Amino acid sequence: PSSPASPRRRRSRPRARGVMASKNIGIPIKVLHDAEGHTVTVELRNGEVYRGKLDEAEDNMNVHLSNCTKTMKDGRVQMLSNVFLRGSHVNFMVLPDILKNAPFFKKIDTKANKASKSGKAKQAATQRAAGRPTPGMPAPKGRAAREGKNPSFN
Repeated sequence: PSSPASPRRRRSRPRARGVMASKNIGIPIKVLHDAEGHTVTVELRNGEVYRGKLDEAEDNMNVHLSNCTKTMKDGRVQMLSNVFLRGSHVNFMVLPDILKNAPFFKKIDTKANKASKSGKAKQAATQRAAGRPTPGMPAPKGRAAREGKNPSFN
């Protein structure tokens, strides 16, 4: 029972509208979009397997397949001309191997690539470490520095 002074309100949350491509989508979703027009296999959480031509894929992994073969968990097979699968029910997808050569894989900057591209900092660190016998360690002091070897290994 709510009082007239404090009416209950439903919280509204932002909803996705249509098939809008976000600039913050991940690599797997980009690969999924590149698979449009190819034959894919989709397994759902309930064990059903669908294989057909991927007509459309959404960012939330909703997919539309045409000329599809549905294989149920018990092995029965059914042919479907069109099927729409909800992305939250997808267990995994098998995409064509040709997508390994997709152009956006060449644009990915990993941390290692970014570090190698920042040459000035790396060059300065190399010059600082040049005089040291072991990179990253301070120069030896005392008798070990004069003799040039570790006294414990005589």
